[in-house]
Amino acid sequence: MDMQELKEAIFSLKKKKNAVILGHYYQRDEIQEISDYIGDSLALAREAERCEADIIVFCGVHFMAETAKILNPTRKVLLPDMAAGCSLADSCPADAFKAFKEAHPGYMVISYINCSAEIKALSDLICTSGNAEKLIRSLPEDQKIIFAPDKNLGGYINSVTGRNMLLWDGVCMVHDAMRAERAIQLKKEYPEALMIAHPECNAALLQVADFIGSTKAMLSFIQNSDAKQFIVATESGILWEMKRNNPDKEFIVINPEDNKNCNCVDCSYMKLNTLEKLYRCLDDEQPEIVMSPEMIDKARKPIERMLEMSKKLGIIK
Repeated sequence: MDMQELKEAIFSLKKKKNAVILGHYYQRDEIQEISDYIGDSLALAREAERCEADIIVFCGVHFMAETAKILNPTRKVLLPDMAAGCSLADSCPADAFKAFKEAHPGYMVISYINCSAEIKALSDLICTSGNAEKLIRSLPEDQKIIFAPDKNLGGYINSVTGRNMLLWDGVCMVHDAMRAERAIQLKKEYPEALMIAHPECNAALLQVADFIGSTKAMLSFIQNSDAKQFIVATESGILWEMKRNNPDKEFIVINPEDNKNCNCVDCSYMKLNTLEKLYRCLDDEQPEIVMSPEMIDKARKPIERMLEMSKKLGIIK
């Protein structure tokens, strides 16, 4: 099948099986184009709660599909490629983290949502890049905190809140590889451009950013800005949504100087999902995310605590 035939076949299967397709901002352009909803991992999982689909096809990575299953335990949740993992989630093995937690009694465990179900189950509270600062500011100042798995996000939150959270040594390999030196060079090449960065980037790069925020926050910043050029420090898949909403603006991604056309800002895991795999996934209703009721229950509790706190703080309605 050619691209158009493939899209039509996917639409037909989706209607026949009462399925919803959720596409993360970092997915391939063609997957974002046919997704029913585009967003970050938590927003998509919550969108799935609101719809009436029997099948949820999560075009993202494994921990995202797990989160959708945790919040929708009675639904069938599919992931087009089960090998679509996450370098950040993989940097925090459950056994090692459990031992780390046990070595620090009295600490509250706050985990970034970009982690496995096992890490969520070991956590007291889940956060996102968008709500982490407000959630942590709301806690007593003397509360001892372990923050996992992203040391860059945790370090950024420490810097803006004055906290001294104990950080697990994990990173997203894509965000962490972006260099401040290259960002400074691009700012010289494009003096009118504003640099926007995701807090998963390393501290040196964040220091030269004009705006730091989650994927959703970056999109809002661009839309509300009068600037016409933006240097973007996050995964390249976000450019599809940026360009779609702002066709009159220019976006420059942080690639190494010696190879401006490389795919260094692509997450290889995110790009594993393709239209062909999406079609087969819907047709076969496989691969499916399967989790024990016990794991779903344990992993759901810190997510629910996050949602409850977010409502009280006015972060979400």
